[in-house]
Amino acid sequence: MSFAVPGHVRPIRDAVRAFMTERVEPAEEILHEGGPEAATTMAGLRDEARKEGLWALGHPRELGGGGLPFLDYVYVNEVQGRSEYGQLALGTFTLQDSLMLHEHASPEQRERYLEPLVRGDISPSFAMTEPAVSSSDPTQITTAAVLDGDEWVINGHKWFTTGASVAAYTTVMCRTEPDAPPHRAFSMILVPTDTPGYTIVRETPVLGLDGAHCEVRYEDVRVPAGNLLGERGHGFVIAQRRLGPGRIFHCMRWLGQAQRAFDLMCRRLHARTAFGEPLAAKQLMRQHVFDSYTEIQAARLLTLQAAEAVDAGSQARVEIGAIKVVGARMLHNVIDRAIQVYGAAGLTPDTPLDRMYRHARAARVYDGPDEVHIDAVGRRVLGEYAAGGAWEFGLR
Repeated sequence: MSFAVPGHVRPIRDAVRAFMTERVEPAEEILHEGGPEAATTMAGLRDEARKEGLWALGHPRELGGGGLPFLDYVYVNEVQGRSEYGQLALGTFTLQDSLMLHEHASPEQRERYLEPLVRGDISPSFAMTEPAVSSSDPTQITTAAVLDGDEWVINGHKWFTTGASVAAYTTVMCRTEPDAPPHRAFSMILVPTDTPGYTIVRETPVLGLDGAHCEVRYEDVRVPAGNLLGERGHGFVIAQRRLGPGRIFHCMRWLGQAQRAFDLMCRRLHARTAFGEPLAAKQLMRQHVFDSYTEIQAARLLTLQAAEAVDAGSQARVEIGAIKVVGARMLHNVIDRAIQVYGAAGLTPDTPLDRMYRHARAARVYDGPDEVHIDAVGRRVLGEYAAGGAWEFGLR
């Protein structure tokens, strides 16, 4: 394995990086504000991405996407992650949902949801987390669906259903098999957001940022039986297949954020003087560069290794669990050092670092808190030894 971007991926990666640095990043101030101007700006960026062949690069070609293979797209996702708006501008924020539908949707579901999803005509949302249930143990989910004739009747309470306020539908994790073992008791059901009984309670700010993380109540929500996604009782199987590659995408985007923070830090060290010399001449400041360099490189190699394993057909649960923790910690630490180098300015909106820092803290919670992944990785590695084997690093 090499850290270097493969030669055949380099041109499209360079084009995406240029799009991010020259168009998306300069538009961030407007996009942060929201409202009509932000909507117009985003629409313009999306149109430009389509015209330049940069739209939906990771989506399968047969669905109207760019058709990049998984591992190639991983490298592109790294530069796309430089801005929180990269996914929206380039039409890839729907990728997890489109891949999930591509694998499990019925022909009717594909026509109604999948094709417009890839075109960017509609937005998806995904509901798993509940406010009254520890998200580290999803077998406790209480939202339930009962089949009444040819309709599912759903009752429950979800939150952190990101994007529900603008989504056409939500994929809802529901308990449908009350007498089955915990990991066979749940199913996925597609619920249009305009269905009676589907009520958005609020959009929950996260560390002061408005991210359309919605709290939603389901009160006798009725949808056709045909809205079941995949098989009954396979909710956990579908969720795991969705979340595994999704965590790799997250980690590569975090590397893009870390690269941006690293660039800001190093340029600041050369531009700022104190006590008659640039900050870059101070040994303690060089320590920040060293620590960030090593953490970024280590996280990058771990993430690419996990991506290779998934691309080869492995579930890569140890590798994915490890990068989720290491990547989130790396992101927080790199941005934290950049803020320290900027001093008071780093605490203000005058740089992107204040928003990046808050997003980085959230990364240690969503898609499973660090503690869950740490425990799972440790358990699986120890399991190799309990079975009489070993964890041979050179062979994995």
